[in-house]
Amino acid sequence: MDVPIEIPDVVVDRLPLYYRLLSRLDAEGRAVVSSQELGEELGVTPAQIRKDLSYFGRFGKQGRGYSVSRLQEELKAILGLDGRWKVIVIGIGRLGRAIASYPGFEGQGFDVIALYDAAPNLIGTEIEGQRVRDVTALEDDLKKTAVDIGVVAVPGEFAQDVVDTLVDAGVNAILNYTPNRVQTPPGVEVRHINPVLFLQSMTYHLRQRRSS
Repeated sequence: MDVPIEIPDVVVDRLPLYYRLLSRLDAEGRAVVSSQELGEELGVTPAQIRKDLSYFGRFGKQGRGYSVSRLQEELKAILGLDGRWKVIVIGIGRLGRAIASYPGFEGQGFDVIALYDAAPNLIGTEIEGQRVRDVTALEDDLKKTAVDIGVVAVPGEFAQDVVDTLVDAGVNAILNYTPNRVQTPPGVEVRHINPVLFLQSMTYHLRQRRSS
């Protein structure tokens, strides 16, 4: 029996970058693109691009490059963007509201189907056609409607409780925008997104440049 190839996370994280660039090139009418051109656009070596894509099959021909439309469609399928994914947002403060209002989700296959908060002044208000529901209804709602991805943007001290509710309901993909790390069982995909940490890593590089 064949053993499934384990794809490194760093490779998976680059695939959306490739897909976004190919979508732009396709919209511009490009028919063929080389790994050299892709690499120059993305700051990745051509060899790395070829290696990344080789995990999923053979998409180009030596000396002829890649068909933009074909590779775009292949990556769309690999990333699961040829289907629709149900997303909910828990926590409609400034960050949660910005996420819920982002216009780019629908065109990429993500449907924000519900919003939740605990603040009385937010419950019942409407954002982009969605009425904010009381977070106390989350558990019961999840029993009635399957959800693919949960976006957690609550105050950090409530993050674990919200994540536990999502996991218990079978939600296996979670974006955690709180400063707190959360614990999940194996099989649940979690991404911790903390803008402050990214800024701090950037200031490290700025400091190194200024001191050199």
